Amino acid sequence: MQPGDQLANRYQLIRHIARGGMADVWEATDTLLGRRVAVKILHAQFATDDNFIARFRREAQSAANLSHPNIVSIFDWGEEGSLYFIVMELVEGKTLRDVIHDETGLMPRRAAEIAAEVSAALAVAHRAGLVHRDLKPANILLTPDGTAKVTDFGIALAWNDSQELTRTGAVIGTATYFSPEQAQGQQLDERSDLYSLGVVLYEMLTGVPPFTGDSPVSVAYQHVSEPAQLPSVGNPNLPPDLETIVIKAMDKSPEDRYQNALEMREDLLLYIQGAKPTAAQAVSATAPTQVLMPMPAPTVPPEETYRQVATASNPPNNRPFIATSIVLLLSLIGLMFVLFRVIGGGSSGDVTTVKVPSLVGLTEATAIQLLQAADLNWNVERRADPEVVAGTVIESDPAADTEVEPKSFVKIVISNGQEQAQVPILTGISLEEAERRLKERGLEVGFVTNQNDPDVPLDQVISQNPAAGEPVPVGSSVDLVVSGGPELFILPDLSGRSFRQVKLELEGLGFVVESEDAFSDELEEGLIVSSIPAPGEIKADSTILLIVSIGPETKTIPSLIGRSVEDARQLATDLGFELVVSEETRENADLAGRIVEQTPDAGALFPKGTKITVILAVAPPTTTTSSTTTTTSTTTTTTTTTTIPPP
Repeated sequence: MQPGDQLANRYQLIRHIARGGMADVWEATDTLLGRRVAVKILHAQFATDDNFIARFRREAQSAANLSHPNIVSIFDWGEEGSLYFIVMELVEGKTLRDVIHDETGLMPRRAAEIAAEVSAALAVAHRAGLVHRDLKPANILLTPDGTAKVTDFGIALAWNDSQELTRTGAVIGTATYFSPEQAQGQQLDERSDLYSLGVVLYEMLTGVPPFTGDSPVSVAYQHVSEPAQLPSVGNPNLPPDLETIVIKAMDKSPEDRYQNALEMREDLLLYIQGAKPTAAQAVSATAPTQVLMPMPAPTVPPEETYRQVATASNPPNNRPFIATSIVLLLSLIGLMFVLFRVIGGGSSGDVTTVKVPSLVGLTEATAIQLLQAADLNWNVERRADPEVVAGTVIESDPAADTEVEPKSFVKIVISNGQEQAQVPILTGISLEEAERRLKERGLEVGFVTNQNDPDVPLDQVISQNPAAGEPVPVGSSVDLVVSGGPELFILPDLSGRSFRQVKLELEGLGFVVESEDAFSDELEEGLIVSSIPAPGEIKADSTILLIVSIGPETKTIPSLIGRSVEDARQLATDLGFELVVSEETRENADLAGRIVEQTPDAGALFPKGTKITVILAVAPPTTTTSSTTTTTSTTTTTTTTTTIPPP
C-alpha cells in the first residue's frame, strides 16, 4: 500500500503512521464523510487463516458497538481483495509506551489518573462481554489534553487465539503484561485485564515492567511463579496507598484481585481525592502471602535487594508450565541433597552451622528454594553476563560448601544475560541527535537509507528498525531511514525551446507549469524566453514559470501627413520607429516644408524599429521679369525695355 491508494472506494490513504505485530496503521481520509480516520490494515499472513478471519469479523463487530470517551471508536471494517482492515477514530497524541519511555516513569497522581480512565474503558467493554486480552502501554493512547483512550478492543481476542505462546515476535511484547491464567492458557475473564492494568500501572510508576526475560516463556513463567519486586523499590517516593492498589491488581490469584474494573477505578479515584482506598486495604491487613517482594531490610547493604523466605501459602498452579515441572524437579533433588548434608550424615549433637549449597548454574527460583531449605536468607544482585544464561546463578557469596550459621545471608548473583538496552524513539529527530541518543544507551547507528520526502525536513529520521521501546543487546545497531528532503531535479536552460513541448515534459515529471507572455526581438512567437526559477536545482512538485515569446513588440504607425520633418521625426522616435525623408517638388507652394506622403500608412501595426518613409514637399524654382511704369496726373507713359542680345 502507498499514499493515494483507496480502500473500499472510500478510504484514501495519506501517510503510514506505525507498524505493529498485527497490522500497519495509516492516516486516511474518509472521502464519503470528509473526515480524517485511522485505518489498521492487517498483515497478509492473517488473511490465510480462516478461523482468525471469522473471529476477527465477529470481534470487530462487537468492538464497533463500544462507545465511551476512553475507548478509541471503531467506525467501519472490511476487506479489499486479500486485505482486511479496520477504520477507527484518529487520535492525535502519543502512546502511553512513548510517554513512559520519554519520562522514565510518571508522577503517581498522573499514573493513577490514566489507570482510572483505562479502568472506566475496561468496565464498558466488560459489560459488553469483551475481554481485551492485550492491554499494554502501546494500546493506550494519550490525546494532547491528556485523555487516555484504549484501542484494539476485541481484535486481540481473534489474534491471541490464533497464536502459540512460544511464537516469537508477535507475542513476546504481549507476554510482559500477561496474567498468570493467560500465560497458562486458561479461560479468561475481566480479572485478567485488571492484572494487565496492574502491570501497566507498575510500569508507569517505576519506568520498567515487573518482569523481563529473553523469551515469552521466561516472562510468562515469572508471572505464574515468581513474586515481583515491590514498585516502591524502584520508586522510593511511591505513596503506600497507591502501591497497595498495584499489589491487589497484580495478585496471582484472580479471586484475590479486584473483581471488576469499577472496583479498581473506585480505589484509584479515592487515592486521587486523597482518601484511603477501601478494597486495597485488605492486601496489607489479611493477605498471608506476599504477591510482590518487600523492600530491603535495614541490615542489608542498600544496593542489594532482599527477598524473604517464601511461605507455603502459595500453592502450585493446577496447570503449570513444563518449565515449572523442571524447576520443581531440580528443587526436589537439591532439597534432598541439602537435607542429607544438614541433618543427615550420622553426626550427633546439635547442628550449629549449615553448608551453603552449590547454586552456580541453577535458576534463580531453584537457588532460592535450596537456600530456603538450608534455613538461609538471601540477597540478590543482578549482572549482565553474555556467557551465562539469563536468570541463572553466576556465583554465590559465601561460595558453595562454606559453613555458615543458620539464617545467614547468602548473596547470589543472577545473570541478566547479555546486557540489554531499550531502543529510544528516534523518529522526528536529526541523524546527529539519533546517533547521540543511541550512543548514550550503548547502541549504534546501523544502515542509513536516504529517502526523499517533501514533508520531512532534510536529515530527519523517518523510521527505525528495531522499533522504539524494543529491548536489544548492548552494542546492537539500529537501522534508520533518513529524509533526503524533497527530491531535487536539475532544471536546464529552456530558452529557445517550444513552450508546448516543454510544458508537457515538465508536467509529466510532476511540476506545476505556469506561463507569461513577453515581447522578444530575437525569438519567434511560442518559444521560451526564460524560466523562473533559473536553471539549476529545484524541488519536486515545484511551480515553474515560463516566459514565452509573442514576437517583437508592435506599435501603431502614426499619421505624419502635414507635419514638419522635425515634428514627424520626434513622434516616430518616441514610438520606436525610424524616419526616412525624401523631397519632392510640389506646385502648391503652401505645401512646401510639409510631409505629403508616408509609407506604411497611418494606423497599421508594425514592430518597433520599423522605418517610416515620408515625402517632404518643396516649392518649384522661380523666373525674373523687369518693367517700369511712370504715372503723372494728366498723362500716362509706359516704357518697356527689351534686352537685345549682343550682336
